[in-house]
Amino acid sequence: MAARPVLLNRLLRHTHYHLRARGYATSTSSVNPTEVSHFNALASTWWDPHGSSRLLHLMNPLRHDFISSCHALKPHSSPQRDLRYLDIGCGGGIFAESAARLPSTANVTAIDPSIEVIEVARQHARRDPRLQEPGRLEYLNKAVEDLDMPRSLDGMYDVVTLFEVIEHISTPAPFLKSCLPFVKPGGWLILSTIARTWTSWVTTKVVAEDIAGLVPRGTHDWSKYINEHELKDFFAGQQGWGINGGMKAMGCIYVPGIGWRMVMGGEQWGNYFFGVRRDPEE
Repeated sequence: MAARPVLLNRLLRHTHYHLRARGYATSTSSVNPTEVSHFNALASTWWDPHGSSRLLHLMNPLRHDFISSCHALKPHSSPQRDLRYLDIGCGGGIFAESAARLPSTANVTAIDPSIEVIEVARQHARRDPRLQEPGRLEYLNKAVEDLDMPRSLDGMYDVVTLFEVIEHISTPAPFLKSCLPFVKPGGWLILSTIARTWTSWVTTKVVAEDIAGLVPRGTHDWSKYINEHELKDFFAGQQGWGINGGMKAMGCIYVPGIGWRMVMGGEQWGNYFFGVRRDPEE
């Protein structure tokens, strides 16, 4: 229990970074320049299915499955058609491209503070004529704090995603608060992250980075992992979020030779998805 106040204190800190160097979005931002530099170095291999982002490619189908399961929740199940997505921290575009191809998607806006990674995403999208349709998929070299605040429903999204992002943010509470206005009433904020447990330290740091080399060393900082109950506590304090069962979590585990699998209860000790719905307007 001693670790919980430490994390909650970190959730409540409002330290921001002012990024001015080439390659970073400029403005007051929650982006960590060290993290951006790390992913800049991986940009060229982002779309190599056997490279440093291999686990992200394998996880991508589960992202869509989890989003669908959130939309199906009662009593406010959401129609899955003409959906507008905002993918924050999109990286090289693995999820953004796949979402833009869905027949239920109206458009996808994908943002990332790394110009190197965004250029990789744009170049890869040019290979698919469907993704070049006006308004289908737009990549922006921005942090979420750089986006104009929506003034109407037209500026909001049905789904806002933060996949493998929040565990790389030094100040998660202000970052999350910056994301919330972009979710339209009845829409979902969907994220994936890692619980801060000894099990996750062994699997993500010792095994994945040091022994098996599944991801490059330095990809994860165990102290930044966030437990599911901490996210629940955070959103419980946000008025207008998560009523009537509008909150869902599901663990997932990587099985070598098989891939990623959903595991009920896995959110308590390892990788997991978390979704919270903005309360529908009455």
